[in-house]
Amino acid sequence: MKKSNSRTIEKISKILKKTYNNKVLSNLDHFSGFYQIFGYKNPILISGVDGVGTKLRLALDYEKYNIIGIDCFAMCINDVLCHGATPLFFLDYLACGKLDSYIVEKILHGIAFSCKKNNTCFIGGETAEMPGIYQENDYDVAGFCVGIAEKNKIIDGKKLIQEGDILIGLSSSGVHSNGFSLIRNIFSKNDFLTDFENQPLFETLLEPTKIYYSSIHILFKEFDIHGIAHITGGGILDNVSRIIPDNLSSVIIKEKIPIQSIFNYIQKKGNLLEKEMWNTFNMGVGMILVIPINQKNSILHRLRMLGEHPFILGYIVNIKNTDQKVFLK
Repeated sequence: MKKSNSRTIEKISKILKKTYNNKVLSNLDHFSGFYQIFGYKNPILISGVDGVGTKLRLALDYEKYNIIGIDCFAMCINDVLCHGATPLFFLDYLACGKLDSYIVEKILHGIAFSCKKNNTCFIGGETAEMPGIYQENDYDVAGFCVGIAEKNKIIDGKKLIQEGDILIGLSSSGVHSNGFSLIRNIFSKNDFLTDFENQPLFETLLEPTKIYYSSIHILFKEFDIHGIAHITGGGILDNVSRIIPDNLSSVIIKEKIPIQSIFNYIQKKGNLLEKEMWNTFNMGVGMILVIPINQKNSILHRLRMLGEHPFILGYIVNIKNTDQKVFLK
């Protein structure tokens, strides 16, 4: 962390230390974070970096600063989970035009809260005040998450997915952190304040991105998971395509997906084509798991016991003479 404001650093240090465990060997006086690894035979570090996108603008406008932190962490850890990793630690980069310690603390509280809840140590980062690059009230944030897995337990869809596997969807908590440039073009400031399902529209749009660690890390221990796709920018089509082997395709049945009302509202208000919606938004699906069919009932039952609302939305097939990885049906 930049030491231009010692009182802010002192407060930040207290926030971060609440997430530490006995593997953290550093503090904010160090120039880097130290994390000790033990208990693995052939460990592979798995990392992810991401930000909040232009959802940040809406969160700043409506002073929902903690959501910025929650979403920054969520976008990173959900990516790391896709390969079977156990998250270890997280770092942030926060840039602004002029540092407001209240806003910074709220953002970092959001990150720290999420880290603590998901067994991840928040071990440091950087806060940069950059007048001339950012306007006085502008902020940007990015995060970096590092996880670990045994080499022989890494989930790699391209190596594990087989014909006959099925796809299980896990519900999103709403829009998550993608498509907000389009949303901000569709809705005016007055629109954001209008009522949508008993609350201002901006509250629905700013619902924090769901973090799937509490369910997914248990499935790793109990079942064979062949592939996982985190549904972010590019929607279901782009993200599922990334994990399908070259000789196979996935068939996704749209009517099996419980599309949330916010997506119907966005489409109607923006007069958007169905293709644009599916290529931009998660449409109510935050994660997709590819699993062997013989474990279907057990996995569905376990997910429900863990508080999830899973649904079967597709299957893996071998369609000859095609390079298309995802078919929407």
